[in-house]
Parts: sequence; C-alpha cells; structure tokens
Amino acid sequence: MPGLQQLFNSELNRIAKQYNLNQKKMAIAVSGGADSLALAFLIKEYAQKFNVKIIALTVNHNLRPEAKEEAEYVARLMKKNGIEHHVLEWKHLKLSTGIETKAREARYNLLFDWCRKNKVKNLLTAHHLRDQAETFLMRLQRGSGVDGLASMSSVVERDGVWVVRPLLNVEPQALRDFLVENKIEWKEDASNECDDFLRVRVRKMLPKLEKELGITIQKIGVAVNALNGAREYFAAQANEFIENRCRNWYGCGWSFNPEMFAQLHNEIKIRVVAELIKNIGNDDYAPEYVALERLCEAIAGKDFRGATLGKCEVLKFNRRIWFVAENKTNSVLSKEQWNTYILKHPRVLTHGLPYKLKLNLYEKSGKAVEFDK
Repeated sequence: MPGLQQLFNSELNRIAKQYNLNQKKMAIAVSGGADSLALAFLIKEYAQKFNVKIIALTVNHNLRPEAKEEAEYVARLMKKNGIEHHVLEWKHLKLSTGIETKAREARYNLLFDWCRKNKVKNLLTAHHLRDQAETFLMRLQRGSGVDGLASMSSVVERDGVWVVRPLLNVEPQALRDFLVENKIEWKEDASNECDDFLRVRVRKMLPKLEKELGITIQKIGVAVNALNGAREYFAAQANEFIENRCRNWYGCGWSFNPEMFAQLHNEIKIRVVAELIKNIGNDDYAPEYVALERLCEAIAGKDFRGATLGKCEVLKFNRRIWFVAENKTNSVLSKEQWNTYILKHPRVLTHGLPYKLKLNLYEKSGKAVEFDK
C-alpha cells in the first residue's frame, strides 16, 4: 500500500495537471498545528523531487498569549529544515464578537497580500477529510444547496491566488502518525476545544454521529466528492451562460434577457445569479441558497420590479434583468451631469440603461469607463 508521501505526491501532481498550476514557486500556510506541519514536510519532500521553491507563511493573529511563541517555534523548525519562512502579524483592536469569522478573513487577507506582493500564485493549505466533513455539516445546518454542500474544492481562485488543498481525502490521524514517525513535534491550539465556535461543536458531534448513526467522515467525504462533480457541471453551464448571454457593464452592472434565463435549469439559474452578485458585490461568497432561490423565483414572475441582495440591486428595465451595484451615497444624477458623461462616452447613447446604472457609471467615470459595443 502506498505511503502518505507517495499518495500526497500523486494527488498534488493530479491537481497541478488538472488546473494547469505553475509549480515553480508555492507558499504553504503553516500554523504550528499537526495538520499544517505535516503539509509543510510533505511538500518539502515533493519540492526536492520536482524542483519546486517553497515558502512557509505563519499568521500570528495575536488572539492568544501563546500565539507569538508558536510562530517562533515554526520559524525555528522551518529554518532547521531549510524552508524559507515568514511570520505575518495581524494587528487589531480588542475583539468581542465574530472572532472566528474576523480571524479567518484576516488570515487569508494577510496570506493573499503576501503572495500577490511576492508573485506567488499558489497557496497550499492543510484542510483534510475531517475539515471537509465539518464544512459539509456546517453548511447543511445553514440550509445550503449543492454548491455549499459540495464543501471545499481541491483548488479555488481567490483574489488572484490559487488556494490548493491536496489533503482533502486524508484523515487527520494519518497526518499525526506521519509527524510521529518523523519525530516532529506540533503545537495544540486551545481554541480548538472552545465551544463558542460552531466548527468545534460540529467536530465534537462527529464521534456521536459515527457511533449512533454510522455516519463517518469517510462516508461524508464520498458524498462531498459526488456533489463536487455535480457542482463542476452546473458551474460550467452557468459560466457558459454568463460568457455568452450576459452583458458586463464594466464593474457597475450586468444584464441578461429574462426569456433566455427562464430556459435554464433551476440549479444553473441560481449559479448565474450567485456569480453576478458576487462579481458586483466584490465578495468571495454568494448569499445563502434559499435567498438566491427566492430571487430566481421572483425574477421569473410577471410582476417583478426589483429586489436587493448581496450589495446588489436587481431590477427589470427595458425587457432585461439588470444587476447593479447597490449605491448607498444618496446621490442624484442630474440631466446635465449625464449629458456631460455622454459627451465623454458617446457610444452609451446606443443603450437604454436604467437610472441606477447610469448613476454608478457616472460616479465611476473618473476611472475611464468605456463601452466596447
């Protein structure tokens, strides 16, 4: 039976080939916990074999007294093993609410910023099979659809950086066994036992689900992989519709023909709407599935006039459905201002545009908005 290193090499090569990843340089998110340290040493062997430069990145959230000591431990360990390493500090005021969400957002912002500044395209994270199972159950609790229940993909693009997760089919105990075998110590994060966090409560529920219902993380993993296949198909169909049937108004809005939209499968409709809202709202995450489903049903109605969701206003105008960036400035666009805009962008006269899109285009006009059709 292949060892963990061989399985890891095979999976990372598969991912790199499937997504055409540039493997010359890779960053690794390393916290000091067992999972990320195992990833660091697995990628170390891989990098030596396939001539890849690797850089370890540790985020110090400054949320626990031990955080600095843990970051220093990782720095010493990486230096000892010849791995370039950097500590990224999250400087913040005292937090009282939403700590888990804010810490996750800060961690990824710091990691992505470093990767972009240093021209590193790939960021590896140590999410594993149990993380995948936890994510599935958390999204089930939120009432997610296929996209959410498919949980984490092995590769996802975020802000110009490819997040790569080569351990999604690996059990966490296998990672700990790997570290023990190689005599590598890790640090335990006390927050992993804090019931204030939903993920921790779900984690503690997993043994009970297995014992009483036979629901194991392996079975959840099988379901997630099947859902991933469905998600990829629906996503491809949605992207085709967006590319060929939707008009992008230069970051200020999108529009499409409602009759063409009505011909789509409901799951594809929801993905089209989700992607347009994410694009306009400049957000990594779409609104909840139920809200998207309600919006799609509303768009199909004869009496639909408009709705607001995810920093985006959706409205019907000139026999098209429009998605426009929500404008909270209470600005008013005068006829004189629009005429001034038209003088600079005369081709806009060939389009019948809703007022809210005109307002957004005018306010963005200092950024040289042009029309290509």
